[in-house]
Amino acid sequence: MSNSAGSFPDIIAVVPAAGIGSRMLSECPKQYLKIGQQTLLEHSVARLFAHPAISRVIVALSPDDTQFQQLPLAQDARVTAVIGGKLRADSVLAGLKAARQAEWVLVHDAARPCLDAGDLAKLLALTHTSRVGGILAAPVRDTMKRGEPGKPAIAHTVEREDLWHALTPQLFPLELLHDCLHRALAEGANITDEASALEYCGYHPQLVAGRSDNIKVTRPEDLALAAFYLTQLTGKESA
Repeated sequence: MSNSAGSFPDIIAVVPAAGIGSRMLSECPKQYLKIGQQTLLEHSVARLFAHPAISRVIVALSPDDTQFQQLPLAQDARVTAVIGGKLRADSVLAGLKAARQAEWVLVHDAARPCLDAGDLAKLLALTHTSRVGGILAAPVRDTMKRGEPGKPAIAHTVEREDLWHALTPQLFPLELLHDCLHRALAEGANITDEASALEYCGYHPQLVAGRSDNIKVTRPEDLALAAFYLTQLTGKESA
């Protein structure tokens, strides 16, 4: 079934937001830190709704979350909140359970507020050409070093050719992602993002080149940078 966006299939977004953001050195979970008048979570969800193919967003929360219900976002009929889990994969699975009627699922970080509309459109176009899906990613430009195990010393330089920074959103057929996450978790695989679950099961998601300013707010200094990028992004769209 196609949605009201025209030629796109049913696509629902899942935003895992159950983390505590310990690296931010803040008592406030990072998804609730603010840029301007809105939290990172609100900015991130708004970037998804900027595309007409995204009609619904499912936010996976910590069972101890006390802040989501205080946001205007909680009253948005297009947004559903579910209880996530300790691991990111558990939160995504909780979101998938609530999105069972969708053909495709888009997973986006709660603290990644600078998603470019053009990048999102390029990723969603995979629904027309792929049966596996793909991710936004940026080619590695810096020299990469492998550290010695347990020591702050260089073991060797890693060849950066064909290396990519994995970003979000990540887009997959819902049933395929569900099955791969279940299998990978059951077999004890190290799942750091949704694509790694598909890789574990032998699939090869596509890399869709995206903007490097699509940053994830992880450390305190990231917040000011994200605020700058978001200002540039919204200024460009309103021009």
